[in-house]
Amino acid sequence: MSRKRATLKEVAERAGVSIATVSNVFSGRKPVNDDLRIKVERAAKELSYQVDRAASQLKSGRARVVGVLVPDLDDTFFTSLISRIEVMALKDGYDVIVASSRDDRHLEESRLQTLLGWRPSGIIAVPCSDTVPAILAREVGHLPMVLVDRVMPGSVAADTVTIDNFEAGEIAARYLVEMGHSDIVLAASHLDIAPIRERVRGATSVVERMLGRTPAAIGLGSNAERGAELFTHWLERHPLPSAVFALTNVTTLAVLTALARQRIDIPEQVSIIGFDDYTWMSARKTALTAIRQPVDEIARVAWERLQARIAGDAADPYPSILNTSLQVRDSTRRLVPSPVGERLKGVEEQGVDPAGDAVKDRPNSIH
Repeated sequence: MSRKRATLKEVAERAGVSIATVSNVFSGRKPVNDDLRIKVERAAKELSYQVDRAASQLKSGRARVVGVLVPDLDDTFFTSLISRIEVMALKDGYDVIVASSRDDRHLEESRLQTLLGWRPSGIIAVPCSDTVPAILAREVGHLPMVLVDRVMPGSVAADTVTIDNFEAGEIAARYLVEMGHSDIVLAASHLDIAPIRERVRGATSVVERMLGRTPAAIGLGSNAERGAELFTHWLERHPLPSAVFALTNVTTLAVLTALARQRIDIPEQVSIIGFDDYTWMSARKTALTAIRQPVDEIARVAWERLQARIAGDAADPYPSILNTSLQVRDSTRRLVPSPVGERLKGVEEQGVDPAGDAVKDRPNSIH
């Protein structure tokens, strides 16, 4: 015979506190001092008590749940973002439900429909395309939401958190040009996604201005293995470039895999700048120079904006734009000594990047 589920009252009696205190511990509606919270949590564990989310939802009209939608759980950037949001949500007494659209618009609508079925307190979403999902567009003004990464600031009537993608492209391209590189390839994921187009546009503007030529931009998709096949195919049909700027962490993996299969040495034959700067990029014999996205800051700002909206902030939508930084390592090399190269060497020794910003530990800012 199965044991009857423990009740809130039983937890309160076991912990020696009021039912209201137990409720506040699990709902997060009111602060509870650490001693009482520990007593309640211990009693709940001893009784195998589980919070009845459905009952809480019926009482409040909304679950103390936040939905997070991303395009791909295989992408380290998105999983890192989710991880940081979960930590902040837990601290503030929220559960997080995560869904992936698999970069498919139809699946995206279905996943959002499921998330909204929980009647969440709010949504943090990374759309899989430039178009804000219709189901979210209909909820603007009714449901607190923040759109992150794959959006153009000001393109939708909701708070957005993005990086300055144009500047990120500029920083990487300027560094390569000033290192003496002129044959530069931009390894993109999907050229129909706004942030990627902005990175291409930023890099292209620098190369055209400084060299009078347009760099090649190739789409490798959002799957590293498939991207490696596409880049290998491209390499077999084109002269080897002197440098590659990979515009996402997935395309960075794709480029590295393709070059390894072709036994092309880095940076002796090709210099590489990657994107996102994760631990594996420096845990290599040839550590990667990379553009670093401030993922901690992106998650923090997104969470704070969502919390403000949940609390009733009715101000106009606010676009938060964060800066990236260049982490210089071993995967890029100077081709030939030149006045530009010598100037860059002096700049590096002073600890700044070619754009005039700190190479390491450059603070992120919000515009």
